[in-house]
Amino acid sequence: MPFKDGTGPRRPGGGMGQGRGGRGRMGGNRPGFGAGGYCVCPNCGLKMLHKAGFPCNRQDCPECGTKMVRED
Repeated sequence: MPFKDGTGPRRPGGGMGQGRGGRGRMGGNRPGFGAGGYCVCPNCGLKMLHKAGFPCNRQDCPECGTKMVRED
């Protein structure tokens, strides 16, 4: 039975929105690209191996300083 303030009883395993699922980090319905692949500089074309946990769009190109992009 919900409480009068609308909160209701606690659920096992956390609360609303804390369940497990196959959704992407940004709330989309697709998971991310995964651990493999490459980061590519759109300016000079330098290609680097993508490292899991380090998004390409947060890395600067070591050659020219432009933000890298993920190659599909």
